[in-house]
Amino acid sequence: MSQLPGSWQAPRQGMALLPEQDMETVAASTSLPDPSGDFDRNVPRICGVCGDKATGFHFNAMTCEGCKGFFRRSMKRKAMFTCPFSGDCRITKDNRRHCQACRLKRCVAIGMMKEFILTDEEVQRKREMILKRKEEEALKESLKPKLSEEQQKVIDILLEAHHKTYDPTYSDFTKFRPPVRGHSSSSGAAKSSILTQHSSDDSTDLFGSDAFSTFPEPEEPPVFSSLVLSEESDESSSMSFEFSRLSMLPHLADLVSYSIQKVIGFAKMIPGFRELAAEDQIVLLKSSAIEVIMLRSNQSFSLEDMTWTCGSSDFKYGISEVTQAGHSLDLLEPLVKFQVGLKKLNLHEEEHVLLMAICILSPDRPGVQDTSLVESLQERLSEILQTYIRCRHPAPGSRLLYAKMIQKLADLRSLNEEHSRQYRCLSFQPEHSMQLTPLVLEVFGNDIS
Repeated sequence: MSQLPGSWQAPRQGMALLPEQDMETVAASTSLPDPSGDFDRNVPRICGVCGDKATGFHFNAMTCEGCKGFFRRSMKRKAMFTCPFSGDCRITKDNRRHCQACRLKRCVAIGMMKEFILTDEEVQRKREMILKRKEEEALKESLKPKLSEEQQKVIDILLEAHHKTYDPTYSDFTKFRPPVRGHSSSSGAAKSSILTQHSSDDSTDLFGSDAFSTFPEPEEPPVFSSLVLSEESDESSSMSFEFSRLSMLPHLADLVSYSIQKVIGFAKMIPGFRELAAEDQIVLLKSSAIEVIMLRSNQSFSLEDMTWTCGSSDFKYGISEVTQAGHSLDLLEPLVKFQVGLKKLNLHEEEHVLLMAICILSPDRPGVQDTSLVESLQERLSEILQTYIRCRHPAPGSRLLYAKMIQKLADLRSLNEEHSRQYRCLSFQPEHSMQLTPLVLEVFGNDIS
């Protein structure tokens, strides 16, 4: 008669809280890591009792779920089995139910220990611990900040507004007066720089009341519908020499003018912006346009070579190109530093569009009448941005991110001031100011008229 030894004298081991599984299974078993410490997870694990697929270490041995349950039940019942054969049956997956005595003897032989089986009291304690942990996790999840449906809707609207007014292919850049880098001949300069107007009606004031009711389609912006490249050469033009000195000014003036248009389109889709008086809309747009353009340009800014690459190499701009448009290092050095710092924040697109909207809706802009309404709109966007960062921006990038973003807005104010100062310098010279577009003159009219 084959009989199970009465007991094993191994000391009781401390039970660690296991990952959540089926409550009954978890409470009644203990799974341990591979004792060797270098178990290859890619190698199939085999049950040491019957050879079936093992699910882990159970009661100190690698076994399948079937043998784990068999050993637990046998120990709890203090079962006494007798082998009907010779007492040395070979246990396999197919015959493991035929001889319980040899199966249990095999369990003991591979190291399974009853001391690893929890008592009823331990099972109950473990159940309570698991339940408590689940309740704590549920409470923690409920206290975690979440974006409301309304906040998510605002983000979706801003994303759509950005996508409608920012073309990442930069295909419209081909409509600008072409970039001319460095010095060129007088005839070539004149040929690409002469600006003509079809009629005075084409020179639309985008900041008039009509501009806020209908934003022009991108295919044919009114500013550029009135600009054409002359097919005739005027070598006697006095602007030829000056154009050769600031050869990039016409192209970048068109680029800025185009970008202002897109900022207007974006702003008009910001929730609440159209509720403002037309006068306040105009003030906010005039004062923030260049700042938003600088924010948007970060999308094309490259940390590798510190240039703005807008599609092809024809529309790649570095320090030299911008200086050829009349800007000095007093603007360009802090501008590049700003772009590098903003790029390194690794903002999500959602954070980027919220920052642009917050920039536009600044109640402290000179000339704003209804500051309380503008402030309430900005505070709403600020709350959404802070909530988004807490919910969606993983650490460590989220640490102090909101404060860093607000600091970028302060940096933009200084850049805006220097940009306006340099445009004023250009405007004092008619041969340069005439290269600026009507829209640029309209936006900076208070400074450069």
